[in-house]
Amino acid sequence: MPADPPLQRPVRVALAQINATVGDLAGNAQRIVAAARAAHAQGACLLLAPELALTGYPPEDLLLRPAFMQACAQALSELALAVAPLDGLTVVVGHPHQFDALGGERSKSHAVQHRFNAASVLVGGQVMATYCKRELPNYQVFDERRYFASGRDAGQGAVVFEAGGRRFGLLVCEDAWFDEPAQAAKDSGAQILCVLNASPFHLGKSEEREARMVDRVRQCGLPLLYAHLVGGQDEVVFDGASFALDAQGRIAARAASFADELLCVDIATDATLSGPVQPLPGPESQAWSALVVGVRDYVEKNGFPGALIGLSGGIDSALVLAIAVDALGADRVRAVMMPSRYTADISWIDAREIAQRLGVRYDEIAIAPMFDAFRASLAGEFAGRAEDATEENIQARVRGTLLMALSNKFGAIVLTTGNKSEMATGYCTLYGDMAGGFAVIKDVAKTLVYRLAEWKNQQPTRRADGSVGPVIPERIITRPPSAELRPDQTDQDSLPPYAVLDAILSRYMEQDEAIGDIVAAGFAAADVERVTRLIKINEYKRRQSPVGIRITHRAFGRDWRYPITSKFRA
Repeated sequence: MPADPPLQRPVRVALAQINATVGDLAGNAQRIVAAARAAHAQGACLLLAPELALTGYPPEDLLLRPAFMQACAQALSELALAVAPLDGLTVVVGHPHQFDALGGERSKSHAVQHRFNAASVLVGGQVMATYCKRELPNYQVFDERRYFASGRDAGQGAVVFEAGGRRFGLLVCEDAWFDEPAQAAKDSGAQILCVLNASPFHLGKSEEREARMVDRVRQCGLPLLYAHLVGGQDEVVFDGASFALDAQGRIAARAASFADELLCVDIATDATLSGPVQPLPGPESQAWSALVVGVRDYVEKNGFPGALIGLSGGIDSALVLAIAVDALGADRVRAVMMPSRYTADISWIDAREIAQRLGVRYDEIAIAPMFDAFRASLAGEFAGRAEDATEENIQARVRGTLLMALSNKFGAIVLTTGNKSEMATGYCTLYGDMAGGFAVIKDVAKTLVYRLAEWKNQQPTRRADGSVGPVIPERIITRPPSAELRPDQTDQDSLPPYAVLDAILSRYMEQDEAIGDIVAAGFAAADVERVTRLIKINEYKRRQSPVGIRITHRAFGRDWRYPITSKFRA
């Protein structure tokens, strides 16, 4: 083990909590350079950028394109030169790596086609060292073994480098969840662990992440710096909240959640750490922020001028409207009410009221003439058959057609308003209320919809008229939910109470409990059979639904890969 560096002095390390965009190599590099300049101006000797900060996370099958890997290698070389004038500053950045990506000398220690999830140390315009991630997650939203080889396949050991008279050991994300990589860094002389992360958010993940890092610190006895990504990328959101732990596992510094930030951590001569400590938000605040960031980044990173929402007077569309306004501003959000003969007067009144409170453009387009035209066209085909869900679905599809026409004409993206409980049970209409570009509350169960609406109304919010108060009318929250597709309809005509439905959904879909175990836990067998059957037979609908924001550890999409055709019923 190397001798300790002499004459240690206090040093400052900066954690660059940045919002990267997948594939925007130049833009991401500019963000890293800006953070490096700010860190240098504040006296930092080391800047840590997150996992795959150069490419954004996850780059998915872009990694399979040789041209992309060559561009990444070129961008890394250019980044090293761009930060070289910042004398005394070492920069560590996450990026995908192939040892021969630019056609240089091929390594004899591993197959050249292997790609690695890597972190490189940039000093003086050069890449001084590159560490390749050892532990590759392949669960939940992760699919890293599809793209990367382990650093062990490169015959690589720990990477320890010096900055400011301290020795830092590199780890990338999942490495820090296991004993061996951290211990290898310590055995190679590391005094402080540096963990680069792109860890997708779900409710409870911030607390879980910190708890696991506390375990790591206590296991190896070294302080730990954790640089984390922030922002939205398709369905996943990164919550930031980068942090530092002292050698006893105590929080010494923490960045804000869901915000770009440069977190500076001071390391004293006695190796104690200090810095600002932002509190972790509560669960409703975390969920709200994740949904807002997810909408904002999906809309802005994909270049949409704004958003369109079909407003019904119900709680789901009201919640999506409030989220969209927080994400984009009222001037970029448009609400469209499309009443039918079954729309209650209070739905009109409440829809107008929330639109007025939020200050969005509000339009009404009656669908009765179009619905009647459909019925007239189909009258001969349907002769002798009673009205049923067919006519209900036609109304939803008329609305979907109108919203998509407005989207095509004006360029705004349609935000769908279906929640997780509806997506699970198929209480939604293909090419109707499922029509749109982004499903904001696709991973928000109905019971959480109510909690978020009540939480939002408790926040001091300035309304369009300048007053401060609740933005969602109380009656929208308290009235029985209804699709209003037939007279006197309520959701509970077709579904168990949402408290029961969501509890069964959580156990079966999120916790993988067997049907018999759920019944044994006290749920009525008929309810369990009904809900689980609906979950299974509606997979075909979910496969055709828009991508939506993930806020739980098991969302429909990346986390849920079930066959449409299946006879398994347990």
